[in-house]
Amino acid sequence: MAGVADVRRRVLMISGAIDTVDHDVSVCVNLPEPGRWQVIKSETNLTDRTWVAMQAVTDEDSVFIDDADTLVMSRQFSKAFITPDQRRLTFYDGEVRPGEAVVKMYTLETTGRKPTYAYSRYSPVATDGPEQTAAALDRMIAEGMPQRPVIEIIVPVTVIG
Repeated sequence: MAGVADVRRRVLMISGAIDTVDHDVSVCVNLPEPGRWQVIKSETNLTDRTWVAMQAVTDEDSVFIDDADTLVMSRQFSKAFITPDQRRLTFYDGEVRPGEAVVKMYTLETTGRKPTYAYSRYSPVATDGPEQTAAALDRMIAEGMPQRPVIEIIVPVTVIG
């Protein structure tokens, strides 16, 4: 994964790929300065499973912004949910098949220069029926996805603007 930060526009673009199905990915981003950043994140599904939901959980120094002036959206998922404490964001009601890319956009506010957030993906169990999958997804949106072992990465960021 790699990123570019436009300081003048306060936009952070991150791209990369994920090739694990058994781990969450903890991302540490080296920002040029703390504050509010619009994040545009793209990643390619290099696994053999279809993702039907994606979740991000921030560290204690960061929150997702959910107000009328910010966009929280994804091309692949039609719905997004931010918890009242603004520390968990879940994209759902869509899918990312193996080999496809997902694009997400949201705003992150951080008091530090190295925010860290963990990404989880949900793929339905092959033996589950539609009702079981829907119930599991509803539970994960309300309660959060269960934590799995974590792979930690540091994203290098090129600063422009």
